[in-house]
Amino acid sequence: MVEIGQTVPDFELAASNGEKVKLSDFQGKNVVVYFYPKDMTPGCTTEACDFRDQHESFAELDAVILGVSPDPVESHKKFIDKHDLPFLLLADDDHQVAEAFGVWKLKKNFGKEYMGIERSTFVIDKEGKLAKAWHKVKVKGHVEEALNFIKEEL
Repeated sequence: MVEIGQTVPDFELAASNGEKVKLSDFQGKNVVVYFYPKDMTPGCTTEACDFRDQHESFAELDAVILGVSPDPVESHKKFIDKHDLPFLLLADDDHQVAEAFGVWKLKKNFGKEYMGIERSTFVIDKEGKLAKAWHKVKVKGHVEEALNFIKEEL
């Protein structure tokens, strides 16, 4: 797992625009990589819409938003279309990137245990170094917290 101040290893995933996207494609920009469990679920929809609503504010700070979940690209496209999301969603179907970021975890829900995404957000600075990490994110107020970090710290 990458520590604050360390260079984040490059990764490549299929994106909602039909292309393969690499983290290194965004060198020279701040990058917000947020991991979420599943398209179209209530918490994930709220989080995605909060990022959508603040998208211009992030762009003004030279920050790119990338959402990552294990869902396939087709699911991402429907999610984007339904909620008018202006940023890319990446398909981490084999959860290798989630594992590299330490967010592929054993979860418990209604007495069942399963592996899944722990909602988390990472800010990568213009040099490709990890600047901030939030694990076990609570959706309410989180996007503003990430935006304020970039405003004040980067």
